[in-house]
Formats: sequence, C-alpha cells, structure tokens
Amino acid sequence: MSQLFETRPDDDGLPGPERRLAVLALILGTLMAVVDTTMINIALPSIAAGLEVSASRAVWVTNLFQISCAAFLLVFAALSELVSRRRIYVAGVGIFTLASLGSALSTSLESLLVFRALQGLGAAATLSIGPSLYRSIFPSRLLGSALGLSAMVVAGGYAAGPAIGGVLLSVADWPWLFALHLPLGAVAVVLAWKALPREAGRRGGFDLAGALLSVAMLCGFFVAMDGVGHGMPAGRVAAWLFLSIAAALLFLRRQRRASHPLMPLAIFREPRFSLALVAQGTAFVGQGLAFVALSFLFQSDMGFTPLETAWLFTPWPLAIMLVGPRAGRLADRVNPSLLSSAGLGLLLVGLALLARLDAEAGVVDVLWRMLLCGVGFGLFQPPNNRELMSTVPRERSANASGIMSTSRTVGQSLGVALVGAFLATGMPVQATLWLGALATLLALGASLARVPLAGAAQREQRLSKEATRGEGRRG
Repeated sequence: MSQLFETRPDDDGLPGPERRLAVLALILGTLMAVVDTTMINIALPSIAAGLEVSASRAVWVTNLFQISCAAFLLVFAALSELVSRRRIYVAGVGIFTLASLGSALSTSLESLLVFRALQGLGAAATLSIGPSLYRSIFPSRLLGSALGLSAMVVAGGYAAGPAIGGVLLSVADWPWLFALHLPLGAVAVVLAWKALPREAGRRGGFDLAGALLSVAMLCGFFVAMDGVGHGMPAGRVAAWLFLSIAAALLFLRRQRRASHPLMPLAIFREPRFSLALVAQGTAFVGQGLAFVALSFLFQSDMGFTPLETAWLFTPWPLAIMLVGPRAGRLADRVNPSLLSSAGLGLLLVGLALLARLDAEAGVVDVLWRMLLCGVGFGLFQPPNNRELMSTVPRERSANASGIMSTSRTVGQSLGVALVGAFLATGMPVQATLWLGALATLLALGASLARVPLAGAAQREQRLSKEATRGEGRRG
C-alpha cells in the first residue's frame, strides 16, 4: 500500500503526500454510495412498516435511487469537463449528504422518494468520475494499483452494507440508516474540496439535447428492466423499451453532430477500449444475474434463511477485496488482458459449479464455489478497468469513466431482469445460472481478443522508454 504514495522524479499525477487525502475523499464518497444501496435493501420491510405502505410501494425506495443514479452517469461525466471534476465531485457528495438528511426526516413515502431521487443524483456525480479522478491523482505507473484499491473499496462496501444495516436496525429505527451518512459526508466534502486536483474547465457549450436524450434512453431502459423483474404488463414493458430505443437512436445521431458530444463516438475506435467495455458489460450481466438467482436457489431450493443467505454471499466480495488490489498491482507490470481473461475463466468455472448444486448441498459446497467466483471477479475487474482508463487520451478520461460506470450499471440491471423473465416462465433457477455462465463466456471471448493488442502496446511503451533513456544518456 505504501508504494501508492511514493514519489518518483518522472511521476505524473499528484505528489505522494497529497495523494493520501485525495484518495481518502474518493473512498468516503464511494463507500457512502455503495453501502447505501445494500444497506437500504435490508431496511425495506422496516421502511414499509414505519410509513404504513405496502412492500411493493416500498421497493421504489431502492428503484428510484438506482434509476436516478444510472440515468445521469453520462451527464455528470460530460458536465465535469465543463466545470471541473473537483467541483462535480464536491457537489455530488454535498447533494447526497443533504438528501440523506431529508430522507432521515421524511414522514411519508412521497417525500422519501423525492430525497432518494436526489441521493441518486449525488451518487451519479461521484461514481461517474471516480475512475478518472484516480487517473489524475496517481501516476500512470500505479494506475492498476489505484484501480485495484477502488475495487477493494466497492467490494468492501457491498460486503459491509447488509451487516451495517442489520446491526443498526437491531438498535434503532430506519431513519438512522440515512443519518449515518451525515458525518461521513461532511468529512468527504471538506477533504474533496481541499485535496482533489484543481483543473480548469474547458471552453465551449454543453450538449443539452444529448443529455436529455441520454436520460430518456437510460430511464426507459431501467424502468423496463425493473418491470420485467417485477411482473409489469408486457405492453408497458414494450412501451418503455420503445422509448429507450428511440431515444438511443436519436442520441447516437446527436453525438455525431454535437460540437461537444456527451459521449464522443471516436473513443470507440480504440479496439482495446471497446473490447474491454464489452467484457465489462457482459461480465456484470453474469454477476448481476448470479446474485439474484443464487438468492432464490439458497432460500427456495436449499432452505437457507435470509440471514444465512447473506452470510453465504460474503466469500464473493471478500475475495474481491483480497485479490483486487494484488491484481491491480500486477496489471501495472504484466499484460492486463491476460489477467482479466484468467479471472473470467475462474468466474466461468465457479458459475458452472454453482449451477450444478443440488438441494442437498451443504454450506461448505456453497462457500468454496462462491470464493472461486470472487477470486475470478477480483482478478478480472482492476486489470480490465486499467485497460478502459489507460487506452483513451487523458482529456477523455471523464468520458471514459462515465461510459464505464454506465456499462457496469446497465449490465447488472439486465442480469437482474433476465432472472425475473426466466423465472416467470417456470424455468429452474439453475438454468438462469447457466445463462450467467454464458454471459461470462462472451466476456471471456472479448477479453481474449484484446490480449495480443495489449501485448503489442506494452512492447511499444517499453521500447519508447528505452529510447528516451538512451537519448537522455547521450545528451
């Protein structure tokens, strides 16, 4: 860990000592957004009882946060170029914290939903530019290590959220879950304003039409996916999908013409970026699908309680916490596409083994399979994120970060929706896990396709550095 804060003469990014406060600000902002998602899921029954609403209405406390967050990822990533990433990040944490206070004080579902939507906006602002800020804070030689740290923080948040929610609800009412964010948010705002890199915003306008089309496209998609998972009538699902597709076509047309596009299409001309994006999206389809399908498998087929099910999931994020930082450090030295491909291979094997579980399987049978999946995902994600962020020009880092966050969220939502659609047809849970394995196989294919490209790029960089050193010695 200490190597992340060492300074070398030719380093870009912030000096070593300044990186500590900057990365602490990123960790706090990320943890609040990630922990909130899993923590509030645990509290939905308590919220429903406290506000005297049905469980189906209380679900929107989670849904609206996710839709609001996902729909604005691209918007905030592009807006950060205009007003600077530091200002967007500070504003995002501030909005999230104030909306947490409003959520804690809400006495009706309607007011709670308004503040949850605002929380989603704040989370979108921080999550959309987080990876690009890591690239600005740390030197290029440590980018993989920094993104490994980010993966560890996200996995830790997912692992800790249910436990934090359960402990707090055992001694206090649900509003205290939101109040928990207040001191953390205040510290994160001060640290972010003080420590994040200062940069000048670019001149020029903002693609407002593209932003509106982006929000319509993503809102339509996520509402449709949520409807598939919760039994929305087919006609309404089709209408939301039609809205999403129509907005997507108009959005792409707009991006070709806009002087400052929300999502520069030229970024996809780099094959390593595009293949890494496909690998990420399909891998998150597999993970999102597996998490929901395994909940049904463990409880409905194998007879575990909800609390036991929560503990059965812990090896997956814990393995990511342990493996992710090491995989990130290794990706700074060896071909990151090879590491990502090896991780996807392990994830594929783990999902196939989970799909073969029967109702009589014991706890140990489950735990080592979940651990294998977590090791695979931890080995895949940081090196793949390094490819996504390092293969685009530095001035496009914010755009790449927003696209990366959107791809991840779309993949997870699609995976969840596919579970609902398959279970609605009466298919067994194991069949949905095989579908997750298929998505992971597609991700593996995309990852393997970029291995020679990444290897050639590494050799070129090595030769360039050697040539630079040789010129320096001659000079």
